[in-house]
Amino acid sequence: MRKFWNWVKNENMRTLYLDGYIAQESWFDDEISPKQFKSELYAANGDISIFLNSPGGDVFAASQIYTMLKEYPGIVTVKIDGIAASAASVIAMAADYVLLSPVAMMMIHNPATAVFGEAIDLKGAIDMLCEVKESIINAYQQKTTLSRAKISHMMDAETWFSANKAVELGFADKIMYTDTEGTSDLQTFMFDKVTVTNALIQKMPKAKIIPPQVAGVPIEQLNKRLELIKH
Repeated sequence: MRKFWNWVKNENMRTLYLDGYIAQESWFDDEISPKQFKSELYAANGDISIFLNSPGGDVFAASQIYTMLKEYPGIVTVKIDGIAASAASVIAMAADYVLLSPVAMMMIHNPATAVFGEAIDLKGAIDMLCEVKESIINAYQQKTTLSRAKISHMMDAETWFSANKAVELGFADKIMYTDTEGTSDLQTFMFDKVTVTNALIQKMPKAKIIPPQVAGVPIEQLNKRLELIKH
């Protein structure tokens, strides 16, 4: 079975490499992945170092990994060497120490899913996503001590952090290859999809916007069909 993790035994400690899409093959469709990950995690004791580079993936798989790392008796250090986005950022919150490479990034956003069915099915999916979001906020708030409202707004906007900004907001503890927790000479920035879109629109030359021709059913015909359904 293909795994998205790999353990390496070093002289001083074990190193875990989480690289790629979380639950790339399977995680909660079967019990092999969670059990195998846990068995490898507890195959030895002592402190562990985790190199994390992932665009995210299955939030429930990330939740299980988060809890396993929280329960692990040794010191857990996460080193984000590329990107920790979406569900991967949740995993990072389980560490005792979170370090970012100066060129690494973090991203948080709202959970998403695909659903098909009647109105009650759609409502059920909305309620589920709202609860999943609250559980994710729990992990972020415990690490950062930011307010739930601020974290929620950042998730709504799909927010990206530079390494320095992640330290400033409390999502990380230190920038790798530096002697201090935060260095003023490193660029600090945070941006979201709305800000980027508005900035691009402002830079575009003004032009006459011609509304597209939308193909569809006229409202009059829809009303007639609704009337037929009533009878």
